[in-house]
Amino acid sequence: MTALCIILVAIVLLLCGYVFYGSYLAKQWGIDPSKKTPAETMSDGVDYVPAKPAVLMGHHFSSIAGAGPINGPIQAAVFGWVPVFLWCVIGGIFFGGLQDFGSLFASIRNGGQSVGEIIKKSMGKTSKRLFIIFALLVLILVIASFVNVVAGTFFTADSLLGVVKNPSNNQTTAMISVLFIALAVLYGFVTNRLGVKTLPATIGGICAIILIVALGLNVGLAASRTTWIVIIGLYIAIASLIPVWIMLQPRDYLSSFLLYAMMIIALLGIFVSAFSGSANFEIPAFTGFQNKSGTLFPTLFITVACGACSGFHSLIASGTSSKQLDNERNAKPIGYGSMLIESALGVISLIAVGMVYSKYTSGGFGSPSAAFGAGIATMFGKEGSGVYNTISALLTLAVSVFALTSLDSATRLSRFMFSELFLKDDEPTWKDAKSPIRKILANPLVGTSFMVIVGCVLGGLKLGAIWALFGSANQLLAGIALLAVAAWLGEVGKNNKMFVIPMCFMLLATLTQLVITVIKQFSVISNGNFGTGDPAWGHYFQLVFAFAMAILALFLVAEGVKTFVRQMKKGK
Repeated sequence: MTALCIILVAIVLLLCGYVFYGSYLAKQWGIDPSKKTPAETMSDGVDYVPAKPAVLMGHHFSSIAGAGPINGPIQAAVFGWVPVFLWCVIGGIFFGGLQDFGSLFASIRNGGQSVGEIIKKSMGKTSKRLFIIFALLVLILVIASFVNVVAGTFFTADSLLGVVKNPSNNQTTAMISVLFIALAVLYGFVTNRLGVKTLPATIGGICAIILIVALGLNVGLAASRTTWIVIIGLYIAIASLIPVWIMLQPRDYLSSFLLYAMMIIALLGIFVSAFSGSANFEIPAFTGFQNKSGTLFPTLFITVACGACSGFHSLIASGTSSKQLDNERNAKPIGYGSMLIESALGVISLIAVGMVYSKYTSGGFGSPSAAFGAGIATMFGKEGSGVYNTISALLTLAVSVFALTSLDSATRLSRFMFSELFLKDDEPTWKDAKSPIRKILANPLVGTSFMVIVGCVLGGLKLGAIWALFGSANQLLAGIALLAVAAWLGEVGKNNKMFVIPMCFMLLATLTQLVITVIKQFSVISNGNFGTGDPAWGHYFQLVFAFAMAILALFLVAEGVKTFVRQMKKGK
């Protein structure tokens, strides 16, 4: 019954947060349904494409979710369920939701421009360039982390690419994911070029999902980890360059149904286990302020990541979602509501690992995603049973699909921001660049290729090494995004006081973690204590990366403080 009480309390609190605090934010900032959005005024058929609320909700939710709200809370569960539960709920309502909603609102009021452009208007050109460099470093880690996760759910050791019968979970996941990509392209064509309405197309899409899942449970794809990393790299490069209606919108919309189904199955499992006793919630309420993962502060607030607050969300909100929003009234459910659903998913992940906690802490699972699938499956049947195997495979598939969705969006965002870095104010696109060198560097192919290659190379590292750095960088980006939106709101004379505590807390926690990382990696390198199969260059990378991120963040914080002081002197 503990698990059931946890999820019911979480749902009630998150709903209250949406109804009361979300509405308060919308009123304070002046959400206006009569204003035309950039998707309408700047429609270009490629990036600026008005999307129906359900479709955009699917894109936004699938993109921000990824593997974050599953991996993060599960890894943080070593501190006990109470700290993780509180941070998912409080963080989602007052930190993550504030950042996501604020970033989306600021972007739609600035022509669908990125957080970097918004920073330029309130903090200057130098701050904009520093932010873009910072964001690109974070996006490299996003690509590396999720490439690692997806390849981990696909690969079969030492196997060439081929079709196999009686597939393993990984081979099933790989086959269904590949078929899902083809289905998304077909869905985009029939809805955007043949004019098929959303409802019948959705029904057809869901039926097609059921068919490809049935096929994947019987026939799988087998390949090595390296092969899958190369294939994933090629896929995300292509997906980031083609118009959003071909891949991004339909894939994210259809994948959202998998996520909703996953959450419904999980909730059903929690109810079933509560009354049947088929699984027991094993996580202690609190295990202490320190363990092998580190100290509660700042480790918990870095590790949970997307389940409570994520800087990556601000890039999605201002990079792709703001260019597709058809009406400002939908900014609250998409920007704020999606974050709260993700917080609920974080709590569900916490409950899932609680059902297999002993096995998880003893190293019984290869990844948090595997522990998640096993935890939910345990609620329905014993390990090894048909029901257990089917549910475990489907949930592993869902995690993989969302990681791929985040990869699509992250790579597209990388393309935007890489070009922005080299273009001047009077050069709207790379074709308008007056310098031949800048024209080459701003070319979408160059930026996409660079980000994908670097991200995939780093994706070959151990997930633990990438995730620790990703968490710090991602949460630090959240602090800077909160700072950016607060500065812009102050510049236009709107209430920004609700940003003070979240902004300061996220900056303090993440800068502390980066300092800890620098000290730890310096010690490892100095003593030569590299782990077995752990490349030395990975430690050097972590040291340099963490140090660079901290310095960039400090410069941006200093510029933000100057901006706030100037605004206060002017009475804004």
